[in-house]
Amino acid sequence: MLLIKNGQLIDPASGLCGLCGVLVDGDRIAKIGMCGSLDDMATESMLLRENEANTGLTDAQSEDTLVSIDAAGCIVAPGLVDGHVHFRDPGFTYKEDIESGAKAAARGGFTSVVMMGNTDPHMDNTDTIKDVLERGAKTGINVYTCGNVTKNMAGKELVNMDELIDAGAVLFTDDGKPIVDEELMERACKEAARVGKVISLHEEDPSFITDNGINAGEVAGKLGLVGSPREAEISMVKRDIDIARRTGASITVQHISAAESVDLIRDAKREGISIHAEATPHHFTLTEGAVLKYGALAKMNPPLRLESDRLAIIEGIKDGTIEMIATDHAPHAREEKAKDLKAAPSGITGLETSLALGIRELVDKGYLSLMDLLQAMTINPSRIYGIDAGAIREGGWADMVIFAPGEEWSFVQSASKSSNTPFLGERLPGKIIYTICRGKVVYKA
Repeated sequence: MLLIKNGQLIDPASGLCGLCGVLVDGDRIAKIGMCGSLDDMATESMLLRENEANTGLTDAQSEDTLVSIDAAGCIVAPGLVDGHVHFRDPGFTYKEDIESGAKAAARGGFTSVVMMGNTDPHMDNTDTIKDVLERGAKTGINVYTCGNVTKNMAGKELVNMDELIDAGAVLFTDDGKPIVDEELMERACKEAARVGKVISLHEEDPSFITDNGINAGEVAGKLGLVGSPREAEISMVKRDIDIARRTGASITVQHISAAESVDLIRDAKREGISIHAEATPHHFTLTEGAVLKYGALAKMNPPLRLESDRLAIIEGIKDGTIEMIATDHAPHAREEKAKDLKAAPSGITGLETSLALGIRELVDKGYLSLMDLLQAMTINPSRIYGIDAGAIREGGWADMVIFAPGEEWSFVQSASKSSNTPFLGERLPGKIIYTICRGKVVYKA
């Protein structure tokens, strides 16, 4: 058994917040005891006695198997949940693979992740989905996967959603490629509504884009580029809100970047349309000026935009328009990002810095409480995608992160195969002390 004592438990799923002890038996949470002013020994004794009554264990057996973690000064929260990661496996394992991606996730406090399907082969067939899930089950964290919306992510023919769900797909997306064909998108939404799954959408109309990864504006002009205008995103968000309205489908707008998109989603939610949105830490932290400082390390799709967009995204998270914070963890090899800006691929890694940036940019600056931040990083994505994760409850999975919100750490080395991030080398708050998945320590500082 594992006893976590003296920590400040924050569980957004229940609203529980206070000093606590958490007793883990195997892969489940056996007991949660609020300790208040009780000292360590009273808390431990209380939890053990109550557990013995439930399990029939003797004092000797309990003592023989008990391991304690003193979480004094730390937050004990549900293991973080990321509904949008790229582990590049199969097909591009020189950038990342399932094992290395899972290590980066655990180091960042994540116990559950959903892999995207722009792999080779794609997540458009049952064999590939079953393979990655079997290998993911061996990593120590909970690895889920999407199914693609269209075969070969070509935007021409729908997959068999029933078959991919049976194989284990938890959502559908062609992330990395927008579904341009409106008629196909409407059929996909009808199918997704029928099977009760969410379609998660990369909203950038390629017909608007000259140079992807960089905002069309002042910075692009300085670099001799045209860039990607905000209309590329806004136009597709408008279209897909209309399709969701007609079909009753549930959709997610991924990695939102433009203030107008936030407004459109807010209005759609008020109308009762089943629409969700995610924001990345880089979009609520940086603006297009970062490209001048970091070069290709600040190139991503959709691009970093203006300060007004950054603030609109933060306001969207604050008022619940944007329910999820997702990393869009997108590893690339060093030599790929070393190319000139136009040729370099878009995307940055993010699993190891997500919580820290949320604390620094949203909590410490007064936009969100720590409870609100954790809600967007735990129970919200779990509920939206139907994953059994993101909560601390008796009888539930023992998936937790223990972190010190005020303790700084240096991000100098990544557990990922790749380190294409502008945040490498920074001092960041929110040191992860332990990540625990299914009752086992999968990361320890």
